[in-house]
Amino acid sequence: MADQELATPDTDAPTGQPRRAGAPEPAGSPWRRRLLVLALVLAAVNLRPTVTSLGPLLEEARADLGMSGTVAGLLTSVPPACFALFGLAAPRLARRWGPGAVVCAGLAAITAGLAVRPLVGGTAAFLAASALALAGIAVGNVLMPVLVKRWFPDRVGPMTGGYSMALSLGGAGAAAVTVPMTDALGGSWRVGLGVWAVLAAVAVLPWPVLARDRTGGAAAPETAPAPAPTTATAKDPAPATAAGRTRITKSPTAWALAVFFGLQATAAYITMGWMPQVFRDAGVSASTAGLLFAVTMVMGVPLAFVLPSLAARLSSQGPLVVVLGAFGLAGYAGLWLAPAQGAWVWALLLGVSNCSFPLALTMIGMRARTAAGVVRLSAFAQSTGYLLSIPGPLLVGALYQHTGGWDLPIALMAGLMLPQIAAGLVAGRDRTVEDEI
Repeated sequence: MADQELATPDTDAPTGQPRRAGAPEPAGSPWRRRLLVLALVLAAVNLRPTVTSLGPLLEEARADLGMSGTVAGLLTSVPPACFALFGLAAPRLARRWGPGAVVCAGLAAITAGLAVRPLVGGTAAFLAASALALAGIAVGNVLMPVLVKRWFPDRVGPMTGGYSMALSLGGAGAAAVTVPMTDALGGSWRVGLGVWAVLAAVAVLPWPVLARDRTGGAAAPETAPAPAPTTATAKDPAPATAAGRTRITKSPTAWALAVFFGLQATAAYITMGWMPQVFRDAGVSASTAGLLFAVTMVMGVPLAFVLPSLAARLSSQGPLVVVLGAFGLAGYAGLWLAPAQGAWVWALLLGVSNCSFPLALTMIGMRARTAAGVVRLSAFAQSTGYLLSIPGPLLVGALYQHTGGWDLPIALMAGLMLPQIAAGLVAGRDRTVEDEI
């Protein structure tokens, strides 16, 4: 395939034509390419442990810090809030300083936040340190694909796959080993959380050299050829050019995608923040609860490769939405009826259901006809979706505190799955936002 062949320095890999000014260039020498791969993988591995290492130790952290269930719910709502707010600032920062420098600063923020978080003595400072680390993750989420496109224009597919796998493995690994590692280091939750700052610090090391490249952000779009004119765009060029962000809000499909993205993010952050606690309250040991959580997280590794290609072959993605939703409903029913007895099955079912994220990204790419439309739709669906996801984990924490159990919170989780399926069915229809606006 074209994207699997090396490009010469003066030609485009897909076309063999002379490279246009400002277009992305291959990473250069084999040594430099290996350094870039190492840097990207190390960065990706560190984009999830801030969140997934906390869940297995949340009970100990809450007790030590005097954190209420409501505040713990606020803590699980901080990640999507940071992703929505700081992610919006990432493109502007990249234009000013270059994407490599911003990712380097983001990794430094992750390191600082993870190092400071275990040292604080109060809930407010703990939230602030977590927010610092999450801000670094937010800019990494946005800019890492830009750097893949910039540095590996001839390897976008394989590098994106490797980056996604490293991200999932980092999250699953932190969930699985945090408790055993904490026990091996003396049993203090502060040590168990703080040790992840060491991995983040290692990830920073190659980036100061790579941060000198300040052209990655502007160059990537240059490689996308202009789409062929269609009847719709010829009659009305506004959707592709002058429609702007305000016009996207007139599209039912855009709103459906935003709601679907927000509800799947809600389910994911509730799972990351609370599922280990659900199992522990049912009598499962802390180490086993961490392994169960890791099973849920690691399901995203293979399905992240399978779902997008399967979804792209279907004219409507509604059937996939329903199947994933059914897995989620079955998992929540199991947690409600017999959380400890079938724990491994429920973790597996919820892991499959939480793979709605790659499906949502795939649908964003399929629901717009033009590259400009995809950019606007992605920005609207993700920013709106992350904002919509903020109240869910907070509400689950409040219900847990006031009821003293998990029946009502689990019922809420299952209830939210129904509008997620409904929104996904609308978002999965074979149409584009340009047709609607």
